[in-house]
Amino acid sequence: MEGNRDEAEKCINIATRALEAGDKEKAVKFLNKAEKLYPTDRAKALLDVLTKNGSSAGNGAYRRRPAESSESSGAQPQRESQESGGGGDSSKTFTKDQVDGVQRIKRCKDYYEVLGVNKEASEDELKKAYRKLALKFHPDKNHAPGATEAFKKIGNAYAVLSNAEKRRQYDLNGGEEPSSPGHSHSGGFDFHRGFEGGFPSSSAHTFTNGRTSYSHQTDYRQERTEERGDGGFSMFIQLMPIVVLILVSILSQMMVSPPPYSLYSRPSTGQTLKRQTENLHVDYYVTKDFKSEFKGSALQQIEKNVEEDYVANVRNNCWKERQTKTDLLYAAKVYRDDRMRKKAELMTMDNCRELDRLNSLFRGG
Repeated sequence: MEGNRDEAEKCINIATRALEAGDKEKAVKFLNKAEKLYPTDRAKALLDVLTKNGSSAGNGAYRRRPAESSESSGAQPQRESQESGGGGDSSKTFTKDQVDGVQRIKRCKDYYEVLGVNKEASEDELKKAYRKLALKFHPDKNHAPGATEAFKKIGNAYAVLSNAEKRRQYDLNGGEEPSSPGHSHSGGFDFHRGFEGGFPSSSAHTFTNGRTSYSHQTDYRQERTEERGDGGFSMFIQLMPIVVLILVSILSQMMVSPPPYSLYSRPSTGQTLKRQTENLHVDYYVTKDFKSEFKGSALQQIEKNVEEDYVANVRNNCWKERQTKTDLLYAAKVYRDDRMRKKAELMTMDNCRELDRLNSLFRGG
């Protein structure tokens, strides 16, 4: 289920942050939970290397030293603190522009601001903004303090806004994540904790001078209780709009016909006949009546849609492969474990290779 997938992603994010803090036990706990909710290659890969690593990784775990005050230490101590976790590589320097860029990302209040686009941004505009920022803040190129967190923040922003349903839900909930207690220093909200408890509710609480006030929520519940009254008729009247919406939704689904193609064989809909697009040679499946119903320009439009869906799937899977490899390399660095590093280097990255092939075809065309 999609709900389980989202919850599993949240657990993986918690586990990743636990690894960064050197808490292997917590990381294993949430990775196991993610696997039970919705098994993924990313969680399995991290879990395999952590469980096979035994107690040696836990004993040799690297824990970050407390951050020193920027006012007293200046830019040079910041640079040394950043490099201490990587074995003292003095070549990992950073510029003031990179530091300013990381701070800007941390201060952003919503995903649109993170990517630097407006709320009407198209899919292409989101892609361009994400690619530009991902190159700028990738941990391999940007060694400023907090660059890794900024990079993940950018990735999460794109993951939500590039998904039509998640973007709709995000917009409905105001496009702003609530602050987490104990994380007010991160510019208003902690990005990774933002969706651990689901999407924020505007009526759940208010914030006053950095502290949470629940008076608004209490008053609201009292008002709703008074409105309900003692009889069931009042409750029925209140639920009527919801019932109508549910009925309309069910009727709409019954009236909408399924798409004429599928990227996978689906016996339940009769889409079992395999075809291939003329341009990119992408396999897709249709019903036995497809050939007689779609010809000429209609067939060309169908095949264009097939290729667009295929490319979108490959791009999304490639992004997940890169995230998994980045997580493994980061864990290898934290635990100084060559087995993790080798596992990351041996990843096949099939979807990324396919994406490169498709890009070369587009350039050649």
